[in-house]
Amino acid sequence: MFTRRPTLAARLRTAFCLGLALLTTACAHGSLPSQASGRVLEQGRASWYGADFQGRRTASGERFDMHAFTAAHKTLPFGTRVLVRNPRNGKQVVVRINDRGPFSHSRIIDLSRAAARHLGLEGSGHGHVVLHEAQ
Repeated sequence: MFTRRPTLAARLRTAFCLGLALLTTACAHGSLPSQASGRVLEQGRASWYGADFQGRRTASGERFDMHAFTAAHKTLPFGTRVLVRNPRNGKQVVVRINDRGPFSHSRIIDLSRAAARHLGLEGSGHGHVVLHEAQ
Protein backbone atom coordinates (compact mmCIF):
# COMPACT_ATOMS: atom_id res chain seq x y z
CA MET A 1 0.00 0.00 0.00
CA PHE A 2 1.25 3.48 -0.89
CA THR A 3 1.52 6.11 1.87
CA ARG A 4 1.64 9.80 0.98
CA ARG A 5 4.47 11.79 2.47
CA PRO A 6 3.72 15.38 3.48
CA THR A 7 4.94 17.98 1.04
CA LEU A 8 7.70 20.38 1.99
CA ALA A 9 5.14 23.19 2.31
CA ALA A 10 3.04 21.11 4.72
CA ARG A 11 6.08 20.27 6.85
CA LEU A 12 7.16 23.92 6.96
CA ARG A 13 3.63 25.01 7.88
CA THR A 14 3.58 22.45 10.72
CA ALA A 15 6.99 23.57 11.99
CA PHE A 16 5.91 27.21 11.87
CA CYS A 17 2.69 26.48 13.79
CA LEU A 18 4.56 24.53 16.46
CA GLY A 19 7.09 27.34 16.87
CA LEU A 20 4.32 29.92 17.10
CA ALA A 21 2.51 27.81 19.70
CA LEU A 22 5.67 27.57 21.82
CA LEU A 23 6.27 31.31 21.58
CA THR A 24 2.65 32.09 22.45
CA THR A 25 2.79 29.78 25.46
CA ALA A 26 5.98 31.43 26.71
CA CYS A 27 4.46 34.90 26.33
CA ALA A 28 1.21 33.89 28.03
CA HIS A 29 3.12 32.85 31.13
CA GLY A 30 4.90 36.18 31.53
CA SER A 31 8.16 37.47 30.18
CA LEU A 32 11.09 35.19 29.66
CA PRO A 33 12.66 33.98 32.92
CA SER A 34 16.07 35.48 32.13
CA GLN A 35 14.59 38.99 32.37
CA ALA A 36 13.94 38.62 36.12
CA SER A 37 17.69 38.55 36.76
CA GLY A 38 17.80 42.37 36.95
CA ARG A 39 18.27 43.87 40.39
CA VAL A 40 15.23 44.68 42.48
CA LEU A 41 14.37 48.39 42.28
CA GLU A 42 11.36 48.53 44.56
CA GLN A 43 8.49 46.47 45.90
CA GLY A 44 5.05 47.43 47.09
CA ARG A 45 1.47 47.88 45.92
CA ALA A 46 0.50 48.48 42.32
CA SER A 47 -2.79 49.71 40.91
CA TRP A 48 -3.98 50.21 37.34
CA TYR A 49 -5.81 52.75 35.23
CA GLY A 50 -7.69 52.34 31.98
CA ALA A 51 -10.77 53.54 30.09
CA ASP A 52 -11.26 56.81 31.98
CA PHE A 53 -7.82 57.96 30.82
CA GLN A 54 -7.81 56.42 27.31
CA GLY A 55 -6.47 58.93 24.79
CA ARG A 56 -5.55 61.59 27.36
CA ARG A 57 -2.05 63.04 27.36
CA THR A 58 0.38 61.48 29.82
CA ALA A 59 3.04 63.47 31.67
CA SER A 60 5.50 62.48 28.92
CA GLY A 61 3.25 64.08 26.30
CA GLU A 62 2.13 60.91 24.53
CA ARG A 63 -1.46 59.72 24.50
CA PHE A 64 -2.39 57.06 27.07
CA ASP A 65 -3.20 53.66 25.57
CA MET A 66 -4.69 51.23 28.07
CA HIS A 67 -3.88 48.36 25.68
CA ALA A 68 -0.11 49.05 25.74
CA PHE A 69 2.33 47.78 28.36
CA THR A 70 3.04 51.14 30.03
CA ALA A 71 3.04 52.51 33.56
CA ALA A 72 3.21 55.61 35.74
CA HIS A 73 5.98 55.98 38.33
CA LYS A 74 6.82 58.88 40.61
CA THR A 75 10.55 59.20 39.85
CA LEU A 76 11.80 56.80 37.15
CA PRO A 77 12.74 58.60 33.90
CA PHE A 78 10.32 58.45 30.99
CA GLY A 79 11.19 55.62 28.62
CA THR A 80 12.65 53.42 31.37
CA ARG A 81 11.71 49.79 30.94
CA VAL A 82 10.87 47.98 34.15
CA LEU A 83 10.07 44.32 34.70
CA VAL A 84 7.07 44.07 37.00
CA ARG A 85 6.59 40.71 38.74
CA ASN A 86 3.56 39.49 40.66
CA PRO A 87 5.04 37.23 43.38
CA ARG A 88 1.65 35.60 44.11
CA ASN A 89 1.39 33.93 40.70
CA GLY A 90 4.89 34.38 39.21
CA LYS A 91 3.61 36.34 36.21
CA GLN A 92 5.74 39.19 34.95
CA VAL A 93 5.68 41.84 32.26
CA VAL A 94 8.00 44.56 31.00
CA VAL A 95 6.42 48.02 30.98
CA ARG A 96 7.68 51.37 29.74
CA ILE A 97 7.35 54.37 32.06
CA ASN A 98 5.46 57.15 30.26
CA ASP A 99 3.50 58.89 33.02
CA ARG A 100 3.76 60.22 36.57
CA GLY A 101 1.94 58.72 39.54
CA PRO A 102 0.50 57.05 41.44
CA PHE A 103 -0.73 59.85 43.64
CA SER A 104 -1.57 57.54 46.54
CA HIS A 105 1.20 57.24 49.14
CA SER A 106 0.56 53.53 49.57
CA ARG A 107 1.27 52.63 45.90
CA ILE A 108 4.55 52.50 43.97
CA ILE A 109 3.33 52.11 40.37
CA ASP A 110 0.19 52.56 38.25
CA LEU A 111 -0.02 50.01 35.44
CA SER A 112 -1.96 50.20 32.20
CA ARG A 113 -4.99 47.93 32.04
CA ALA A 114 -3.17 45.55 29.69
CA ALA A 115 -0.22 45.19 32.07
CA ALA A 116 -2.52 44.66 35.06
CA ARG A 117 -4.49 42.02 33.16
CA HIS A 118 -1.27 40.24 32.18
CA LEU A 119 -0.16 40.16 35.83
CA GLY A 120 -3.55 38.99 37.11
CA LEU A 121 -4.32 42.25 38.95
CA GLU A 122 -7.20 43.55 36.86
CA GLY A 123 -10.00 42.00 38.92
CA SER A 124 -8.79 43.15 42.33
CA GLY A 125 -7.63 46.56 41.10
CA HIS A 126 -4.34 46.36 42.97
CA GLY A 127 -1.77 43.94 44.32
CA HIS A 128 1.77 43.46 45.58
CA VAL A 129 4.49 43.61 42.91
CA VAL A 130 8.26 43.63 42.67
CA LEU A 131 9.98 45.99 40.21
CA HIS A 132 13.21 44.77 38.57
CA GLU A 133 15.60 46.39 36.14
CA ALA A 134 14.58 45.15 32.70
CA GLN A 135 17.43 43.70 30.70
